[in-house]
Amino acid sequence: MSVPGLPGCWSQGATEEEALANLSEAIRDYLAVVESLLEDSGVREVEIAV
Repeated sequence: MSVPGLPGCWSQGATEEEALANLSEAIRDYLAVVESLLEDSGVREVEIAV
């Protein structure tokens, strides 16, 4: 299984239930790495009015 919105975020399991549980953990780990990479990067949010 993969998460199309998170490139490289994949997981697997012996059953669908196990695969989904593993994927949930993979998503948490992926987002933790992204957060740590952005910690000191000075990310700014921009609001765009339409």
